[in-house]
Amino acid sequence: MSFAEIYNKYSAVDLDALFKGDAPGDVGHILVKDTLDADDLITLLSPNAEKYLEPMARKAHDTTLRYFGRTVQLYTPLYLSNYCVNSCIYCGFNAENDTARKKLTLEEVKKEGEHISATGLNHVLILTGESRGKSPVSYIKDCVTVLKEKFSSVSIETYALTEDEYKQLIDAGVDGVTIYQEVYDKEIYDAVHLSGPKKDYMFRLDAPERALCAGIRTAGVGSLLGLTDWRKEVFFLALHARYLQNKFSDAEINVSVPRIRPHLGKFKDVHEVGDKELVQIILALRLFLPRIGITLSTREDSVLREHLLPLGITRMSAGSTTAVGGHTIEYEECRDEQFSISDQRGVEEIKTMLRDKHYQPVLKDWMNI
Repeated sequence: MSFAEIYNKYSAVDLDALFKGDAPGDVGHILVKDTLDADDLITLLSPNAEKYLEPMARKAHDTTLRYFGRTVQLYTPLYLSNYCVNSCIYCGFNAENDTARKKLTLEEVKKEGEHISATGLNHVLILTGESRGKSPVSYIKDCVTVLKEKFSSVSIETYALTEDEYKQLIDAGVDGVTIYQEVYDKEIYDAVHLSGPKKDYMFRLDAPERALCAGIRTAGVGSLLGLTDWRKEVFFLALHARYLQNKFSDAEINVSVPRIRPHLGKFKDVHEVGDKELVQIILALRLFLPRIGITLSTREDSVLREHLLPLGITRMSAGSTTAVGGHTIEYEECRDEQFSISDQRGVEEIKTMLRDKHYQPVLKDWMNI
């Protein structure tokens, strides 16, 4: 069964009724199970589970220690370009936004890479706006070639590619792909993606699978919390991650649950996701997907990131910027970011925080030879 078929199966179910109080299971019983099913996930995401957050947290913490120990992988994003042809109303790179556009030269990419590498990080995530014209696959490949001189792991977060294009980038040295569906609800997806290639729901939905078929080592999926009801979104995100994990058992699958942040876009109908709800989301994901990597971005502030850490977080960004060339380049006309970040701490500060909490910051855990 494809994930599209799984999505259609559960889309036909009245999930709203289940989440409003008729969740099919008992949280106490779920917490003693080794393997959870979709009904268990619905229960863990339902209002019924709110009074069980403490025992859920203990189980999630123990589960994370069992599979990951006290390690947290650190990485940082590197924005190559903010040119974009999509009109996504929640994004600062929206083609209709009045913002300065910039694309790094290979020399500037090298400068950014040298700066990041000097912090000790060996994992870098490169990002572009969605413009094949300004950031073609050939350009991304050239940037990867430059960065592979400094980094053992280079991941990409770009527009959705074909399987052959992913294979080209893997051959150039890419070992990870992050591509968020943004919102799994098809109607909301269509409403917030006004125009551009990204409006093709299915091509984006299948992109992580194409990358994994091409041989990518690690793939990350996610949903942008705040675009619609969070319970259904996290439910489908978890099912998507489990589907990929089951089909590609030799790959590393990660999930991320970023909350929408202030941006230059026109999206105002935000479905607020509070801190307590974010806690429940992370706990449900960890219990349903015990071997999954969970990424916590700098969208969240420093205090909250530290409190969420023991609940199942395995990856964190550090020293982040969402501006093109934001690590080293002083282009005042191009300081607009894709979204605002909250945790402004550098790599050394994050490393110190982790060690103070008896975690091991991992700056390198992969070598492609």
